[in-house]
Amino acid sequence: MTDPRLPSTISLIGMPGAGKSTVGVILAKLTGLAFSDTDLAIQLREDATLQEIVDARGHMALRQIEEEVLLAVDLEKAVVSTGGSVVYSDAIMQRLREAGPVVYIQVDLPVLEARVAAAPRRGIASGAAQTFADVFAERTPLYERYADLTVDGCAGSADTVAALILAAVTAR
Repeated sequence: MTDPRLPSTISLIGMPGAGKSTVGVILAKLTGLAFSDTDLAIQLREDATLQEIVDARGHMALRQIEEEVLLAVDLEKAVVSTGGSVVYSDAIMQRLREAGPVVYIQVDLPVLEARVAAAPRRGIASGAAQTFADVFAERTPLYERYADLTVDGCAGSADTVAALILAAVTAR
């Protein structure tokens, strides 16, 4: 039986490398909700990787596509792993917050840099002149503004982080 305190939608936000997709899959299994990875939805719609979109059309085009996809994707009964740049769209964030709690997976910059270095060419929607640290500094206040809950993404394994999110959303 499903916990009546469990929201029907849980959205995960945070920087590339924060673990949104990894934690999201585990959280979906723990909750019995579907798992929706919006970066994958973008790639399927565009028949291109995020990096290919950025290379061919620029980071602002990726952000526009992201907004179109997130305003159309089914959010009901799902754990939604978003792209790191969703916080640039008020429309997306309003929709996510209306659907259920928005959880910011907060991870320190050095940890993020190490994780992203291990998986280069992720298709980060940022200007070519921006360093990863610049993107981190720009986005962190936006994540904090839109988050209903913040969870430490360095608190342990992905299983631990998923369990922390589940405890936080059911305690609300």
